[in-house]
Amino acid sequence: MKKLFLTMGIAMMVSSCAVSSQKVYQKSLNSISVENLKRDLFTIAGDEMEGRDTGSEGQKKAGRYMIEQYQKAGIGFPPSLGSYYQKVPSEFMSKRKKINDSENILAYIQGSEKPEEVIVISAHYDHVGIEDGKIHPGADDDGSGTVAVMAIAEAFQKAKKMGMGPKRSILFLHVTGEERGLFGSSYYSENPVFPLANTVADLNIDMIGRVDPEHEKTPNFVYVVGSEMLSSQLKEAIERVNKAGENLILDYKYDDPNDPERIYYRSDHYNFAKHGIPSAFFFNGVHEDYHKPGDTPDKINYPLLMKRAKLIFATAWDLANRPDRIVVDKK
Repeated sequence: MKKLFLTMGIAMMVSSCAVSSQKVYQKSLNSISVENLKRDLFTIAGDEMEGRDTGSEGQKKAGRYMIEQYQKAGIGFPPSLGSYYQKVPSEFMSKRKKINDSENILAYIQGSEKPEEVIVISAHYDHVGIEDGKIHPGADDDGSGTVAVMAIAEAFQKAKKMGMGPKRSILFLHVTGEERGLFGSSYYSENPVFPLANTVADLNIDMIGRVDPEHEKTPNFVYVVGSEMLSSQLKEAIERVNKAGENLILDYKYDDPNDPERIYYRSDHYNFAKHGIPSAFFFNGVHEDYHKPGDTPDKINYPLLMKRAKLIFATAWDLANRPDRIVVDKK
């Protein structure tokens, strides 16, 4: 009889933990809201940021705002770094373009069980600045990715406060200089704060706030680029959590090796993928305001931005909490 009661007690505890875990996940997921995304994006893509050209005061001002939000949420930086900034030296940038200096911004939540293994969620926070006397706000490119990373970080921090932080560590990486040649992510991959051998995956977000002409009639979509180039398990994870949650149309058009746009090679995830790190790039395609003054925060589809951000959070949650890290099973 005692054995029976003990067995029943253990079963009830396991069931209770599962329910509790699901509740924490749902509350964390739901903290990614239209209101928060809109608040941050209207600031980051505001005129006072002057288009966030690499190394400009406007970009640095946007960076300071981002750090303030991380501090308010209680999200710190990698201990070995000493601050949220990873300075990209001017001599590194001058190899590519003549630019004064700039910084990657890194926020960090340490894993509870496997802290040495790291999931990277990345987006670039620079844009093209002022051209022909006109501010290019860069709301979609890549203000949308920037605020999505911030919202995802706050969602993980909410789970941590409820006692269920990620088992693996999460690095929220805002890179500079994407518009000038991917040099912020290139610098990080050559000077990683965490060993690349311990980097499980990179989920990169570059433009997820609009709809391209090809999807005007099917706007509930997102392009997913490169998810199975190195790991079949990464694509499987994305598809599984998407089906269970936001149920977006996942468009793999840009995985075609013959794609003339060569999108797979054109955003920051590639500087992880070329080192053998499974990477997925989330993207809404090019639209009429791409790199133009019309890329303003009032044109963002915020409910859709929220859905896409939730999908990426759900994917990161899966990667961070599964028993074994995803494998590299493709070349």
